[in-house]
Amino acid sequence: MRTVRDILQEKGSDVYTIAPESSVFQALQLMAEKNVGALMVMSGDTAAGLISERDYARKIVLKGRLSRDVTVREIMSPEIVAVGPEEDVEHCMELMTHKRVRHLPVFDDRRLIGLISIGDIVKAIIEHKEETIRDLEQYIKGGR
Repeated sequence: MRTVRDILQEKGSDVYTIAPESSVFQALQLMAEKNVGALMVMSGDTAAGLISERDYARKIVLKGRLSRDVTVREIMSPEIVAVGPEEDVEHCMELMTHKRVRHLPVFDDRRLIGLISIGDIVKAIIEHKEETIRDLEQYIKGGR
């Protein structure tokens, strides 16, 4: 089974971060510029939380607030559900489903090394299943 490290090697380990004091508008600008759905919120070298498009939709748009007037700290998700690089993707899927999160920061010895999304996990699982099918087809063809 594939691991989180495999995903990061394929997609890259760029992690985009923002300070808790930044405005939500700045966070949205960065998400749009980098074409990502979430940012790690970092206070210096310490992970303070995660902000996602979902946080924006639920805590700004639906409440009629203005993104320029609200700080990231006010709407970020402070509880971080994280994994290590050796975690297998099936476990990540279970964790994301159980905890109802769409992004998992990846830490290696307390150092942030990546951020994976539910899309990354689904892609890895599908690719693994396709490889298994190809291997089984080759086995069947070779076995006749």
